[in-house]
Amino acid sequence: MSDDEFLTIVDAGVAALGPVILARMQNVAVVVADELTPAQREAQGLSPDEVLFGLYEGVPLTERGFVEELLLPDKITIFKLPILATYSDPAEIAQCVTNTVWHEVAHHFGMDEAEVVAEEERRGKWL
Repeated sequence: MSDDEFLTIVDAGVAALGPVILARMQNVAVVVADELTPAQREAQGLSPDEVLFGLYEGVPLTERGFVEELLLPDKITIFKLPILATYSDPAEIAQCVTNTVWHEVAHHFGMDEAEVVAEEERRGKWL
């Protein structure tokens, strides 16, 4: 899958959040990378064989004060190669990306990993 095709899927995943959620997202950029950098892997405490489809890096909205408004944007990274190594069907790739975007945006809104997983299970959608 080309980078342009994957970016189109990520854009659709972001759009699937809907206008209400998108309007509430503050100072966050959604980007695509092939895979985690060594620094990201180390910061997350991940072993070389652990796989992530996405990563939120920043200060959740629930923890922000006035000062954070002056900082660089938070970042949600969607990792192309792990997703494509796990899924080959275009519909499954799109579903994984949509779920991953939702998962990382939930962190932006202040949900911790346990809360995100519980909500994914309730919704019947998880990675």
